[in-house]
Amino acid sequence: MDYGSQTGLVYTNGNCVGCNRCISVCPVLTANSVAEENGHQVIHVDGQKCIGCGACFDACKHHAREFRDDTARFFDDLKRGEAISLLLAPSFAANYPGEYERVLGGLKKMGVRHIISVSFGADITTWAYLNYIKQRHFEGGLSQPCPVVVNYVEHYVPELIPSLMPVQSPMMCAAIYVKKYAHITDKLAFISPCIAKKTEIIDPDTGNYVFYNVTFSHLMKYVREHGISGEPAKDEIEFGLGALYPMPGGLKENVRWFCGDDAFVRQVEGERRTCRFLDDYCKRVFEKRQLPLLVDALNCPQGCLYGTGVEEKKSAAEDAMYEIQNIKTKSKQSGHGTWGEKSSPENRLHRLNHQFAQMNLNDFIRKYHDKSVGNQILHPNSEQLAAVFSTMGKDTEEKQSINCGACGYASCRQMAEAIYNGSNNASSCLHYVKDLAEKEKEQAQMLSQSIQQKNDEIRSVAGGAGTDFQTLDKSISELAQGNSSNAGESCSISSGMKSVSDSCIKMKESFEAIQGLLRHLTENNNTITHIANETTILSLNASIEAARAGAAGKGFAVVAEEIKSLSDSSKNMAQGSNQNKDEIIKAIEKLYAESDRLIKVLNEMSSKMENLAASTEEIASSAVSVQQISGSLKGKFNLLNNIA
Repeated sequence: MDYGSQTGLVYTNGNCVGCNRCISVCPVLTANSVAEENGHQVIHVDGQKCIGCGACFDACKHHAREFRDDTARFFDDLKRGEAISLLLAPSFAANYPGEYERVLGGLKKMGVRHIISVSFGADITTWAYLNYIKQRHFEGGLSQPCPVVVNYVEHYVPELIPSLMPVQSPMMCAAIYVKKYAHITDKLAFISPCIAKKTEIIDPDTGNYVFYNVTFSHLMKYVREHGISGEPAKDEIEFGLGALYPMPGGLKENVRWFCGDDAFVRQVEGERRTCRFLDDYCKRVFEKRQLPLLVDALNCPQGCLYGTGVEEKKSAAEDAMYEIQNIKTKSKQSGHGTWGEKSSPENRLHRLNHQFAQMNLNDFIRKYHDKSVGNQILHPNSEQLAAVFSTMGKDTEEKQSINCGACGYASCRQMAEAIYNGSNNASSCLHYVKDLAEKEKEQAQMLSQSIQQKNDEIRSVAGGAGTDFQTLDKSISELAQGNSSNAGESCSISSGMKSVSDSCIKMKESFEAIQGLLRHLTENNNTITHIANETTILSLNASIEAARAGAAGKGFAVVAEEIKSLSDSSKNMAQGSNQNKDEIIKAIEKLYAESDRLIKVLNEMSSKMENLAASTEEIASSAVSVQQISGSLKGKFNLLNNIA
């Protein structure tokens, strides 16, 4: 997944392991959305519901959360020659006392035109707060230098919008001053300790005075990677106690500096603590209970000195706190002026008003809007809650109040509410998974018992099956032997039939030879009959001549008579031979036809016997294979029987 494609300032990268630590510190129930990806749980940030408090950055040990700002775009525009001036957060000097001037010098060398300290803007904010309170009799107001506080009120406690001090933040007051009073037309970039300042910059109610939110963390990374440095440079406008705004209670100290120590300014810091305070404060307003003059509320536990956009290594040290204390001391020791500690609160306030007398309070007023539509956190009724608990397997009051916190929520009820709002699911509950595992264990045990029963049945059946295998093996062996014998006999029969067929063919050839001889006999008989006929004629002629001769021809007449007698006998014999020959030919023709049919039948039988012999050989071969497989099966069955 392209994690960078997630909307919002804060987003989840590929390092997430779904440990729920981010959920445990998030002040908004629905800002984190649990999803299943590639077989494991991932916790995304809902960009619309996240207020940019940054608590998840401190909590996450896997560096799975990142944020967006305008650092890259700022440097790109600077390189292109855009006219840009800086608004410098007071905590920048406190965090980088030994290098910030050279960094500013390097930025000026790249084209930055002016550097205005937001501490001066904070002085304007203090002046505007005090004058608005006095002119409008406004008490019980919530300070709004912190954009996270404003985000939470607008998105989740819109009932408190009337309580938000309608004065711009120090950053915006500085920007308005630069544009309206210093007449600087450059694009303004805020060198910022805060991720959430981006939401204030793009808010339509702030007038689009600032173009870039450049966080300390991303700025200094870019500076070091590109070796940005130059002649030392500083901001251009003197400032007073506005430099204290980044520290916890900084606004409170400013107000008391001008109004005295009796001014009741409520101070609160920390992501969840501040949000819980605002929820409770809403009830106090609704119930019309006593309220402080002002609430100095900051999201970060140590104020903007260690804001969400500050490098992690800086947040782990205390150096910035000491540096801001030194700035505070210098401001208070500046003599009898506006910020001099020797002046009375009344005199300081008088001088403050005189310093900004040329300014119009209305230039620094802002509006707020209800942004809760689509961000409401739904609270299920008892019936709906019971339905959610049912999906979690929590069917008893005891199960519904385990409150182990493994899911990241403070209670099982909060977890159920998150599920009801679609931000989580039952599988994130440790005890739900544990119960499922227990059920699966029970099912596995039942399955194991069932398998054992089946094994017993197998053993019982195996005894009879073993005998059946032995019988089968014996039968297959006999079949193999019988097939082998049949194959041999079939081959012998086929060979014998071939011999018979060959004899029939020879007999047929003999019949053909006899027919040939008989044809010659017919020809000879025809010749004899012809000769006999001729002889008879000669004998008749001789008898006639003997009669004419009289006594002299008596001897010749006797010979002629004998010749005639021999001729008749030869003719009769030839005719009788032809009659016998015809009978023989008919008999031979019948034998010839029968032998021809016999040869055809024998050939067909021989072919079939050859096929039968081949099939029998194949059957015999297959029978041997079956015998081998049967033997193997028998061995494996015995092994299985032993295992079972």
